[in-house]
Amino acid sequence: MDYVYLAASLMIGLGALGTGIGFAILGGKLLESTARQPELSAQLQTKTFLMAGLLDAVPMIGVGIAMYLIFVVAG
Repeated sequence: MDYVYLAASLMIGLGALGTGIGFAILGGKLLESTARQPELSAQLQTKTFLMAGLLDAVPMIGVGIAMYLIFVVAG
């Protein structure tokens, strides 16, 4: 069995799982902090969207590395 495919699938799957958990925590903290201080909701939302973009970039890097492993290393 070629372990490169297993490694690539684990990279993509665990990256997606971590991103899902990260978005859940981020959204929960946004709701919690907006409920505590409603006057700061615009600033909090801006920072949350910035962090969401950074959080989304990490699994895309993992997908790129996994594609490299599948098509170059295993090919």
